[in-house]
Amino acid sequence: MRRLPTGIDVLDRTLSGGIPVGSVVVLSAAPASQSELLLSELTAPRETLYLTTERSAAAVREAFERTTAPTGAPEVAPVPAEAPLDGADRLIEGLSWESTLIVDPTDPLERCERARYRRFMNDLRAAMVDAESVAVLHCLLGANPPVGRDVTEYMADVVFSLETRIIGDSIENRLAVPKFRGGCALSETIKLELGDRVRVDTSRDIA
Repeated sequence: MRRLPTGIDVLDRTLSGGIPVGSVVVLSAAPASQSELLLSELTAPRETLYLTTERSAAAVREAFERTTAPTGAPEVAPVPAEAPLDGADRLIEGLSWESTLIVDPTDPLERCERARYRRFMNDLRAAMVDAESVAVLHCLLGANPPVGRDVTEYMADVVFSLETRIIGDSIENRLAVPKFRGGCALSETIKLELGDRVRVDTSRDIA
């Protein structure tokens, strides 16, 4: 199956070249993590439509201007707070061929009525297949996950799970890929250094 590179070298090497076309990907992470750095670098390889559900479009564009990480120049569009699924559907209709769609975060959509959200996820998957594109859904890990989170994770083709821990005076980031349709899920986590850009953390673990 043809794959699209993520733009993050360590991921592309680990995933045999990238993500299968037509895939819906979940990136789950804590709100206080550096997961936005991963999202930023995912815009580098190709045209990207970046749907923001919480921050303003201006705030997202400003964040891209400030970052020193390698990124693309995504089209940023806000998802309306009222009827967010209908708004997201309309925005996705204009998705370009072989592009990347990012929804950041997905939580407001997951709080919608369950049957309607399930229909949205099915339509999203069909849109990715038709456009030979990849969707990345940024899901925040909090104390009260949205009611639709299990639908998101079940219907997604790939799940990236970023765990951030503070150990003493250092911060450790580990990325797991527990689910990968069309490929092999990773048996081990990837230790990342999330600073000015995404790098492999080559420091040795201390038992």
